Amino acid sequence: MAAQRRRSKKTSGRRTRLKDPFDSAHPIPYITRRVPVYELASEELLEIIENNAETVLEDIGIEFRDDEQALELFRSSGCRVEGNSVKFPRGMCREIIQNNAPSEFTQHARNPKRSVKIGGDSTVLVPAYGSPFVRDLDNGRRYATLEDFENFTKLTWMSPFLHHSGGTLCEPVDIPVNKRHLDMIYSHIRWSDKPFMGSVTAPERAQDTVNMAKIVFGESFLDDNCVITSLINANSPMTFDATMLAAARVYAENNQANVISPFILAGAMSPVTVVGTCTQLFAEALAGMTFVQLTKPGAPVIFGTFSSSISMQSGAPTFGSPEPSMVLYIAAALARRLGVPFRSGGGLCASKVADAQAAYESSNTLQTAMLAGVHFMLHTSGWLEGGLTMSYEKFILDTDQAGMIQVFLSGVDSSINGQAMSAIQEVGPGNHFLGCQHTQTNFESAFYRSAVADNTSFEQWRDDGEKDAEMRANKIWKDMLNTYEPPSIEPGVNEELLAYVKSKKDSLPDLNY
Repeated sequence: MAAQRRRSKKTSGRRTRLKDPFDSAHPIPYITRRVPVYELASEELLEIIENNAETVLEDIGIEFRDDEQALELFRSSGCRVEGNSVKFPRGMCREIIQNNAPSEFTQHARNPKRSVKIGGDSTVLVPAYGSPFVRDLDNGRRYATLEDFENFTKLTWMSPFLHHSGGTLCEPVDIPVNKRHLDMIYSHIRWSDKPFMGSVTAPERAQDTVNMAKIVFGESFLDDNCVITSLINANSPMTFDATMLAAARVYAENNQANVISPFILAGAMSPVTVVGTCTQLFAEALAGMTFVQLTKPGAPVIFGTFSSSISMQSGAPTFGSPEPSMVLYIAAALARRLGVPFRSGGGLCASKVADAQAAYESSNTLQTAMLAGVHFMLHTSGWLEGGLTMSYEKFILDTDQAGMIQVFLSGVDSSINGQAMSAIQEVGPGNHFLGCQHTQTNFESAFYRSAVADNTSFEQWRDDGEKDAEMRANKIWKDMLNTYEPPSIEPGVNEELLAYVKSKKDSLPDLNY
């Protein structure tokens, strides 16, 4: 009975913390999953895909372009190398990954209370990544700036439902290409104290990320601990380019995490069928994760997917359709069988504005990722226009959905308080529960409270200006930025970071490629 009371009190406190979706005073660092995953594929189907992927690796091969160091690494490990093509002995990749890659790991944050566990029973929600444009109701669609990047860093830090600062939240195009990574990494470190992702657009930019992390955490800490994740995309079909390989090498050599993620638009970059796409992306991911483990055995790695499809009529990318959901479910199961953490997308859509299309497509992909057992959900909040645009309003709308995911995955409260027998006994037949003691005790924490949804009467909604969800989200993000206060940072560390950024910028000419 005492243990049940303790569980009840713990659950009640957790749910109280969730009542304000934008209260960052008591964040939950990551979700501990307490509900089962949804299994779509049979064991027989998974074995077919695994066997076919081995055939791709053995007979067709994966190209590792313009990286002689990678080719020699594979050659010396027993692979057959023909030009840029690497063909792997059957079963080699699986054996290397299962014998070396961790099944779960901690990515440490500047604030230890915000460190995240990746893998196992954890779910980490991460904002969208990579958009050159931003959008808001006031200014419409425009090229992103460093101010926008900093704004999204701050908004992400303020949300308890986003556990990770992410990476390229948007491309600050007002800063030269060869220097903007310095500002982005500094922004993640200074305006947030959550974990972050590193630059992958050139090996020297990856090294700058590592060097700046060493200023914050200390060089010896990085030798044994992960403080950076990075997104390494395969150039599908069945190709890795030199830029991605070089960046992955930097992070692996420094014991930092690589998300090896084939980027696939089925019908153009993979076969039009679900099983064919899963076969190809699994072969690509196996080859990339093997490269990491051969570079540094034991370096953290995440099996990632980004899989959508194209319109057979126009060739344009589509999102939120059933086939990519099937791919995601199957890829998640393949990751579990392999024994590595899994990454996939969140609120993906093709819509140009935060409208009904955006909502339906995003909710489809968010729900699929949630049920599939994704550990690292990249693109949870803000994604518009197939990833070309980061939207302020959609960021808020998606983050509200992230709060609902957090509540759902936290599971059902089966404590004495959750069973509510005292309420049923007190009220009895034919009465209502509004005034009973159990309701009065729990009313503040009962049910998820959306910060965006309007549940008032028509008359109240009309008198308040007939605001739709996007208009309400517009006010929320502005209010959040107006009340933002940066997390503390040791002055000496901040000064050293600023000096590093200045020194690197001064040593480089401005380049936009």
